[in-house]
Amino acid sequence: MDNKKSLAIFEGFKIRRIYDEQKEIWYFSVIDIIAALIEQTDFKKAQSYWTTLKNRLKKEGNESVTKCDKLKMQSADGKFYKTDVANVETILRLIQSVPSKKAEPIKLWLAKVGYERMQEMSDPGQALNRSREYWQKMGRSEKWIQQRMMGQEIRNKLTDYWKNNAVKEQDEYAILTNIIHEEWSDLSVKEHKNLKNLKTQNLRDHMSDAELVFTALAELSTRQIAETMQTKGLEENKVPAKKGGKIAKHARLELEAKTGKGIITDENFLPPDKPQKRLK
Repeated sequence: MDNKKSLAIFEGFKIRRIYDEQKEIWYFSVIDIIAALIEQTDFKKAQSYWTTLKNRLKKEGNESVTKCDKLKMQSADGKFYKTDVANVETILRLIQSVPSKKAEPIKLWLAKVGYERMQEMSDPGQALNRSREYWQKMGRSEKWIQQRMMGQEIRNKLTDYWKNNAVKEQDEYAILTNIIHEEWSDLSVKEHKNLKNLKTQNLRDHMSDAELVFTALAELSTRQIAETMQTKGLEENKVPAKKGGKIAKHARLELEAKTGKGIITDENFLPPDKPQKRLK
């Protein structure tokens, strides 16, 4: 299965999804859909609701449950776990079993994201434009958006290298990413998210301009070193990951020494009611 993984947003709820390029089918996280339906931000409560619903549907002989698959998806702790997923057809049937005022809006949203994916396959630039529009609506500055998009392009080139050189997606990508991040920032991805008071949010979407730049430097250095060393597989690619991260770390420490200011920050873009400092 050649998968494209991404998040989709429904009224502030992040819906994890995986696209099967061969079958041209989206698979959505059932728990994320349930959370949006019942408007529950507490993941454990949404999971409990889904478990109860799933057991009831099984007893009723509802075929929708049997058509759910299990695929690895990234959780809030950055790790990948097997998660109940379903295609649009099955999701639509499950929605009918949940009394919710969000049922019809989600049905329309599912149709929309499916259409957008078809557009993006024929014109990848539309995906970039959609991301830019999303960040603009969230109040990000043009400078920040430029840094974020540049960093994403560098990230994509690195993961393309990994994919073409025997690094397995999901778990092994996460392991290498964490090595790079810890080397340059002295924090694991999880520790950095905790510092910023983030839970399910994407860490990069809450980085400052400087944090984005040093993350990009670390990943750019990692890819170029890996290409030079022609590394293959997880173990070999741990070496350029450490070296690339250290290059960015040396640059960070030098800049901090010159300015007297730390690059790593607890600031974020969370709503004002959160206690953490907000980035501007």
